[in-house]
Amino acid sequence: MTGSREDPHGQSRAARELPLLLHSMSLFHELFERVFAAREIATVVEVGVESGQVSSVYADLGAAVHCVEPAPSNDLRAFVEADPRLTLVEGRSPDVLGKLPVADLYVLDGDHNYAVVRAELDWIMENAPDAVVALHDVLWPCGRRDSYYQPSPLPPGAVHPTTADGPTVWHDEVSPAGFVGGEAFTFAVQAGGERNGVLTAVEDAMAAAGDDWRLEIVPAVFGFGLLMRESTPGATEIFEALRPYSGSKLLAAMENNRLALYTHVLQLQYEAEAVTDDADRLADTIASQRQEIERLRTELQRANAEIAARRDAQQRLRDELTRATAVQTTGEERELGAALSQLGRAINARIRKSPG
Repeated sequence: MTGSREDPHGQSRAARELPLLLHSMSLFHELFERVFAAREIATVVEVGVESGQVSSVYADLGAAVHCVEPAPSNDLRAFVEADPRLTLVEGRSPDVLGKLPVADLYVLDGDHNYAVVRAELDWIMENAPDAVVALHDVLWPCGRRDSYYQPSPLPPGAVHPTTADGPTVWHDEVSPAGFVGGEAFTFAVQAGGERNGVLTAVEDAMAAAGDDWRLEIVPAVFGFGLLMRESTPGATEIFEALRPYSGSKLLAAMENNRLALYTHVLQLQYEAEAVTDDADRLADTIASQRQEIERLRTELQRANAEIAARRDAQQRLRDELTRATAVQTTGEERELGAALSQLGRAINARIRKSPG
């Protein structure tokens, strides 16, 4: 899946952490070489331009290239301006195709959904019936499931119910651990059915055209499709050149294995992120508990200090009471002693006066 935006695929975990997804059309360089070798390709219209580097592939093969991009980045603008063989066309493909010269080769790798791809093909089949059409993402995940760049310019009736979750090869449901698009694109909740997916759009356009249109699919890197009429110049040579790729069971098995490993990596990344989030929450909890423990320790120390101060105060009171009691007791003893002495003297005096 390709197609540029200011930040290709936005916050998509898949695109951010697996750079293989970016510039994947460049991997089909040798297939384009065979197309150019079989017939004259003077003009190319490329929908979904990525960084512009893939556009140079067609230019290097001898074509003038019209790069159709609805939201070109500053880097893309600079890249195209630096190469006179490239022309930047800013706008949505269904709206601008009729404003461009009829091309010999159309490369469709923009918004990967039925509505957009069907509109592109209907225009090409009617207005450029002798053109070669190359399409990306005709297999999983977009072959039978729409994806929509966000914000989507499509009317509500052209969009299936969507989700921020992504598909996996393990089942038809979507999952937060699947091929998610972050804020860049969403997927249809359900796969299959009418008007859903890139390959469905191709098949319906071919059926509506009612001509000798033929599609060959190379089962690699999400699926490369080549569509053209069998009666057009070079068709026999081109389809023959593609046969080793489109008919390769080895390529199909390798792609299935790649997708299984790829989605497994996405699952592991999701789980790793979940573990990291749990660890971060646990670290926050521990830090909060440590702060609470420190606060309680401070309060305990303050309470202990207050208790010690109160104990000192109580001891001082006890000491003062003891001293006061001691003073009172000494005074009473002196008074009692004096009284006893006086009584003794009185008794002695009386004894002396008594007759002998």
